Amino acid sequence: MLTATLAFAGVAAIINITPGLDTLLVLRTSMAHGRAGGTAAALGILTGCLAWGVATAIGLTAVLTASRFAYDVLRIGGAVYLACLGASALWRARRPDLRQETGQEADAVPPTPQDRWAAFRAGLGTNLLNPKAGLFYMSLIPQFIPQGAPVFGTTLLLTAIDLVELALWYWIVSYAASALGERIRRPSFRRRLEQFSGVAFLGFAANLALHDRA
Repeated sequence: MLTATLAFAGVAAIINITPGLDTLLVLRTSMAHGRAGGTAAALGILTGCLAWGVATAIGLTAVLTASRFAYDVLRIGGAVYLACLGASALWRARRPDLRQETGQEADAVPPTPQDRWAAFRAGLGTNLLNPKAGLFYMSLIPQFIPQGAPVFGTTLLLTAIDLVELALWYWIVSYAASALGERIRRPSFRRRLEQFSGVAFLGFAANLALHDRA
């Protein structure tokens, strides 16, 4: 059991630190709203991962492979949601800013409760509406469950390990990104960040919409 657990922790760590949608979301939110915003986004993602882990433990994620309709509905819904996030980021990048015109730097603005809630919702939505996240848990975790081990309890244990690793990784990303955001407060930088994030979100949306399950 210990060997399987350590092996899973190593594989999951490599996958977790690979740049992807969730890391981009935490990075962008941390640079825009500081560590509080990045933490809120990370909590949303972790909540989604927990939900997928529990669903895997009780067998619900098997529906994604057994039913093409269920998979496609979730896939299209996720693509639309990501497209909305991308369009919203590009729209914010177009908004005029007087400080940009005068060459002044933007002051750091602490995130409001609404900002934190929006970041949490974004993290939760991008995770729960991504069927590939469910397939990740369903395809990876069972490979590390030793023969004879209780499936439900072992699945929850491996899910907990994955969540701890993700929390640590997002803390590092959020800390570094928020520190950089504090140093670079120019409106032009924030505008470029929104533009990059918007294009990236649209790219993830297209990838999710156009790619069938493997």
